[in-house]
Amino acid sequence: MSATRVRLSTPDAEIVVRTADNPTSRDFVAKLPLTLTFEDFAGKEKISHLPERLTTGGSPGSVTRNGALIYYKPCSHLGFYYNADGGHDDDVITIGDIESGMRQLDHLEQGPVTVEVIE
Repeated sequence: MSATRVRLSTPDAEIVVRTADNPTSRDFVAKLPLTLTFEDFAGKEKISHLPERLTTGGSPGSVTRNGALIYYKPCSHLGFYYNADGGHDDDVITIGDIESGMRQLDHLEQGPVTVEVIE
């Protein structure tokens, strides 16, 4: 994991993520700040569609796990797993892991989410 921390916030929630050290997470951080909208997907993830694709070369696929902020290559979406199956997927790149606020994931669907680097 890297030293970069990212905050996702709404008026009712704050989730802090420590980013992974890979080209995809570095590209994501370089595009911040962003305002995103999240929705539930398949009872497993909270997802948001990014305005542009992220770099994926040199970033390995990963195991799906709860609390991971991920980038899904085929659809170019950002997502948080909360009901992961634990399988490995080459199309899922870990952006980082939740440091605090895991119980606040449902609040992401209630309005625009500000995403910014903190330190």
